Amino acid sequence: MTDVVNIREIILAALMEILEEEQYSHIVLQEVLEKYQYLDKRDRAFISRVSEGTLENLILIDYIIERFSTVSVANMKPAIRTILRMSVYQLKFMDSVPDSAVCNEGVKLAQRKGFFSLKGFVNGVLRSVARNMDKVVYPQAESQPLEYLSITYSMPEWILKEWLEVYDFDTVEKICLDTHQEKMTSVRCNLDKASKEEIVESLKAQGITVKENPYLKYALDIGGYNYIKAVEAFKKGWLQVQDVSSMLAAEIAAPGWGSYCIDVCAAPGGKSLHLADMLRGSGYVEARDVTDYKVKLMQENIERIGNINMSAVLMDATVFDAESVEKADILIADVPCSGLGVMGKKADIKYKMTPAKQTEIVKLQRKILDTVQAYVKKGGVLIYSTCTIAAAENQYNVKWFLENYPFRLESIEPYLCDELKGKTTKAGYLQLLPGVNESDGFFIARLKRID
Repeated sequence: MTDVVNIREIILAALMEILEEEQYSHIVLQEVLEKYQYLDKRDRAFISRVSEGTLENLILIDYIIERFSTVSVANMKPAIRTILRMSVYQLKFMDSVPDSAVCNEGVKLAQRKGFFSLKGFVNGVLRSVARNMDKVVYPQAESQPLEYLSITYSMPEWILKEWLEVYDFDTVEKICLDTHQEKMTSVRCNLDKASKEEIVESLKAQGITVKENPYLKYALDIGGYNYIKAVEAFKKGWLQVQDVSSMLAAEIAAPGWGSYCIDVCAAPGGKSLHLADMLRGSGYVEARDVTDYKVKLMQENIERIGNINMSAVLMDATVFDAESVEKADILIADVPCSGLGVMGKKADIKYKMTPAKQTEIVKLQRKILDTVQAYVKKGGVLIYSTCTIAAAENQYNVKWFLENYPFRLESIEPYLCDELKGKTTKAGYLQLLPGVNESDGFFIARLKRID
């Protein structure tokens, strides 16, 4: 492995940004992997695995450290805390790395960062962990179900309590387990540009693993590639990275020929691009978002795909736009949310989110709905969606909305495969659960304007 110490220093820097400076993990790791494209695939994979694995298992790792450290994790110097965390991840989960190497490299990393006086502490904790890992006693599901779920799956207790109020223990454990599974990348085939067979053949020619998705014929799951922008089918605009749950939102919107569509929180633009494709060159899609960066990102995707019936627009969904009143046949409100449905891809979300933040998010969601509902034509459709599984942000928001605005829920069963039809789909909404469904955690409701 190329310059092992350097590789670990890269990981330390990335984790410090995410855990101590509260940067978003998917952005930090994407920037790191782009910066170090020249490293071989093995080194890049090591960076990804240790960084992501440490984040996914943080509560479990801290629990282990606390068994062997005289200083609590919360009271450690940030760099020392992070070195111990990434090292304990390797000791616990990576048999391919010798324990002695992990301990030695942890001590060297502390020295490189100027903590010469603490190298003995780092060495002592790591060697104690290495020698006694199998002696650590963990909470058991039968006697301490909440603590068991929290530590085993590194899930904050407040989130678990929220889920356990709605779902049974087994379902919650399935959700937790799924957040630790390696994920393939979900992509939508642009069948106007190439057939599914051509797309699959192109992907396989590059050595990419391809799996059919059970819910939509034009959706694929891919893996084994190094860099999405180097994938030929992506460069040609034959496919778009988009989770199947997001594709289902566009399916449930079901735009008719010539529909005018507004997506008010659109970035990175997957649903908007999907709607534009479904319109087959007719109608129009306005993909709106609040920052120049997000609009630029969407514009790049529009140009790569080559859609002519779509534009990216800088607009704040919380600010009323008089020109948009009753303009939309279809309005997509995929609002900012806690993101608890996509923790398998963004592990740090579960540590950054709090009950207080979630309360503020619900207020923001309602402010957006209050503003944008006026843009829907009489007889038009509003699709409300989130990438979370929190009832406060989903079912309770829909209930509030129906009590205050002239809309009704409309059955979504005509737009779903049989596997996804259930107790709520005829009523007009769907809650997808990771580990139960083959998708992210996602909520979709179809609301029709009736006045």
